Amino acid sequence: MFYQKILFIIKNKELRKKFLIVIFLLVVFRLAAHIPIPGIRLEQMKGFFEQNQAFGLLNLFTGGALSNFSLVLLGLGPYITATIILQLLTMIFPGLERLYKEEGEAGRRKFNQYARLLTIPLSIVEGYSMILLFKKQGLILEMPLSLMISTLLTITAGAMFLMWLGELISEQGIGNGISLLIFAGIVARVPLNIFEMAVSFQSSELVSYIIFFVLCIGIIAGVVLINEARRPIPVSFAKRIRGFKMYGGGTSFLPLSINPAGVIPIIFALSVLLFFSMIFNYLATYEGIGAIVAKSMNDFFNNIWVHNALYFLLVVVFTYFYTAVVFDPKVIAENLQKIGGFVKGVRPGLPTATYVKNILHKVIFPGALALGFIAVLPSFVNTLTGIGQFSFLIGGTSVLIIVSVVLETVRQVNSQLQMREYDTF
Repeated sequence: MFYQKILFIIKNKELRKKFLIVIFLLVVFRLAAHIPIPGIRLEQMKGFFEQNQAFGLLNLFTGGALSNFSLVLLGLGPYITATIILQLLTMIFPGLERLYKEEGEAGRRKFNQYARLLTIPLSIVEGYSMILLFKKQGLILEMPLSLMISTLLTITAGAMFLMWLGELISEQGIGNGISLLIFAGIVARVPLNIFEMAVSFQSSELVSYIIFFVLCIGIIAGVVLINEARRPIPVSFAKRIRGFKMYGGGTSFLPLSINPAGVIPIIFALSVLLFFSMIFNYLATYEGIGAIVAKSMNDFFNNIWVHNALYFLLVVVFTYFYTAVVFDPKVIAENLQKIGGFVKGVRPGLPTATYVKNILHKVIFPGALALGFIAVLPSFVNTLTGIGQFSFLIGGTSVLIIVSVVLETVRQVNSQLQMREYDTF
């Protein structure tokens, strides 16, 4: 039972210590997100993020750290971007691919070290871009060169500090640290949103709130279903005789997720939209024909229908693209062949890889459409109910991260409990 697990965690000294360390590190993250860097116009900054949809989504995933222009305003974006870039480079450089896929734990550690090193220049570039953009928008006071350099170093140090916190959390074995920090940033504004809803609630909006919360429950259940949905491929194992005994000969399943790319396609799509939004916002501050064109393009991209159509299309495209990066049917076929497994009616090797690839293409299509629908859902719910402050709870990256983190954390906690239950035998 759930309450018995809670009691066991409280009574077990080692588990209790792990949970307290994780909670403490999450509190440190939230405190850092509210320590602003000097020289900003806070009210204008918050108004800018409320008006700009793309930047508003980015601010959501940093838990408000970006709109506060805090020490950790970049969040975990540079580290995640570095990891994604290196994963994409595995398709170009065979040595990097061998390091990531074939050299085991030592190779993964070296790959992660490369990601940490790449995070530093990415943090500098992203931090400098943010400072320039906010200065052009009149959100930051004029900075002398010395203050600009110290601010940039502070922003970079904040990104590295947050990456370090994530790794410390991961070491406790209770969930992925990076995911838990993003999760904490997303849910951090829930109490404030509940308070705002209670203050602004009017009896005439009761029907809208009922519709909203019914949609909320239904969509979260649908996201859990999509996140956990699998297409099993039956796999048989050849019988082996050693001495006078026979081994193997059983049947198992190879589960194919309908969403093997996870939340990465939405992050890619957001990054592309945010990149163009930053460019157009920056160019619009100048004078001349270029500024007029940039402002027109910015208004065009910020149109809710255009934004949602591009968002949906990019998510679908990146779902196929990233799945091709992280899921290799040839590797699956080779691993099955090594352990004596085979799909009935299909020859081992290349025919098995082709068979798995064909099934993957069939299951990924509804998965990509569902992911795109989840991404654009908040805008439609806001239009339907007029309740925008909670729309992040039922769509987009936020709900996928919340669902994924909760499920993964529950799995890891259960594994920790099972390990300690075995110790009692």
